[in-house]
Amino acid sequence: MIKLPELLAPAGTLDAFKTAILYGADAVYAGLPGFSMRARAKITTEEVKTGIDLAHAAGKKVYLAFNLFAHDSEYANMPRVSEIINYLNPDALIVADAGVLMWVRAHHPNMPIHISTQANICSSASVKFWQNAGASLCVLAREVSHKEFVSIRKQCPDIKLEIFVHGAMCMAYSGRCLLSNFITGRPANRGACAQLCRWKYDVILRECESGIEMPITEDEHGAYIMNSKDLCLMPRIADVIASGSDSLKIEGRNRSEYYVGSVVHAYRCAMDEYARDPENFDSAKYMTMLNVLESRGYTTAFFDGPVPSNAHNYDSARSVSDFHAAGVITDVSDEYITMELRNEVKTGDEIIFILPHSEKNATVKVERVINAKTCITEPKMSAGQGNSIKIPCKWIAPEYLKSLSPFVLAYKHK
Repeated sequence: MIKLPELLAPAGTLDAFKTAILYGADAVYAGLPGFSMRARAKITTEEVKTGIDLAHAAGKKVYLAFNLFAHDSEYANMPRVSEIINYLNPDALIVADAGVLMWVRAHHPNMPIHISTQANICSSASVKFWQNAGASLCVLAREVSHKEFVSIRKQCPDIKLEIFVHGAMCMAYSGRCLLSNFITGRPANRGACAQLCRWKYDVILRECESGIEMPITEDEHGAYIMNSKDLCLMPRIADVIASGSDSLKIEGRNRSEYYVGSVVHAYRCAMDEYARDPENFDSAKYMTMLNVLESRGYTTAFFDGPVPSNAHNYDSARSVSDFHAAGVITDVSDEYITMELRNEVKTGDEIIFILPHSEKNATVKVERVINAKTCITEPKMSAGQGNSIKIPCKWIAPEYLKSLSPFVLAYKHK
């Protein structure tokens, strides 16, 4: 039997925690406000504790992101951080700062340490450095090619290696960007990035002495000059697994539970099929699963070396998908399932439910939009304010009903 790497999912909310576990993640990573790269992630200490307890009960691991670059003034808060770490009891801490690593080793000597992609690890020499410093796992920079990974794996056989397989790409080196800090005052390395690389830019020539400004004519590829497509290694997942990575990481602690569940589901199904029959494995159908997500288009980025010219979307930063989230199941009874809406649903829509641990989906035609609060039939209903609809179980094929439970996701055509 082929030994599969760990599938590691992001959780910026407690619902994302639950969704990741439901759809087959082996581990989850989360952070705390003020102490990690995702300072705006909407998850409290108590919610992280609940998520960790749920994960451990399901036999899953949780890693706590502590990958800020700490200033001297922030070390005064470390005693409180230490209390939180002891309370949460994560399976590892993800760090990027050498000073923070030294603090963790001194105050939590038995805590496994994972080195964040923020450390920009691109070589076996860097891996060995962090290993000697006490790390048990290194997250390699997104800029490392597959060929380089194979070499690093060979030269560093006794430490775990993790790579990103899916999620947003950044124009800066492994996300270490100052555009947002400099222009908007929102620090990227504290999770407040304004994503200036996604903005539409116009190039203007200014004559210094007169102050006259003249726009420079752009061709069809001249506006979104820094807008990378999203990373997706699904087309190369067989090579990724065969190369001996220990953990495959999905980016997105600020993403919705729909994103988390959909990506985890696709990679879980693909990895399991590869393990069953690697010789006949084909990733194409799993790309179909990923195409239901809103994305800027996909690229394998640095996997084969220098980034190809088609790795950027020069036309728009909007999603290229024809689908979007319809909602998430919140309750199931003998007669109805209740679905909280994420986008408008109207009579005649087809809702497609993503079934956990299955490559099949359940498709339901909405014959009537039934308001879950009033039980009144309406022509359509918008998302927001907890708006939910009831879907009669008789509309759903019996063989799929047993797979529908709270936190099961649904999508629809735009």
